[in-house]
Amino acid sequence: MRNVFQRPGTKGRASPIAGDGMRIPQRPVPWLRVFAFISCALLPAYSQSKRDRPTDLQVEAAYLFNFGKFVRWPSNTDTPVAAGDSLEICVLGKDPFGSVLKSTIRGETIEGRPVVARTVLTVQETESCRILFVSSSEEGRLTAILPAIRHQGALTVSNIPHFAERGGMIEFVNLDDRIRFAVNISSVREAGIGLSSELLKVATKVIGQSGGTK
Repeated sequence: MRNVFQRPGTKGRASPIAGDGMRIPQRPVPWLRVFAFISCALLPAYSQSKRDRPTDLQVEAAYLFNFGKFVRWPSNTDTPVAAGDSLEICVLGKDPFGSVLKSTIRGETIEGRPVVARTVLTVQETESCRILFVSSSEEGRLTAILPAIRHQGALTVSNIPHFAERGGMIEFVNLDDRIRFAVNISSVREAGIGLSSELLKVATKVIGQSGGTK
């Protein structure tokens, strides 16, 4: 799977990042176009039938990989990303993906860094994670997990209900039988992370942005 999320019209230029003092362009990015990129990239890999469609887990795995193309990680963390380092996508708790996530990222790179996936069971194991999927098995510990990893510079993602409202950064939601996502931009900025404005434009909800919730 290659280049699932293309940045329309950027032609190699860095995508604007939503953060303090950064200008967010007004050009809309239609959601259906973004979803089409995901579907077209996933379907050949998983099915020979035009009637079939990617499973929710396949779409979520594709999102986890592609979120990394729209993130600027902080350079002042205890474990900064250095050139040549692998970029770790971690699953905290019971892994719902099985082989799906590893198949999705196999052979892929982001900004020249090989992307790897691993499962972690404790917060102490997450220090080198750059994208952290919090499994539903950890819902009961969420109030302890999120404060503990807040300043590690990891983008936190989950499909736990109300994850974004509870302080997580990106929450997968199912709307009209499609996997979409909500963003808590306050939590993102508190961690020193920058998100592309293109990503924010296709979120179903942006919590904490200027002018209220999207």
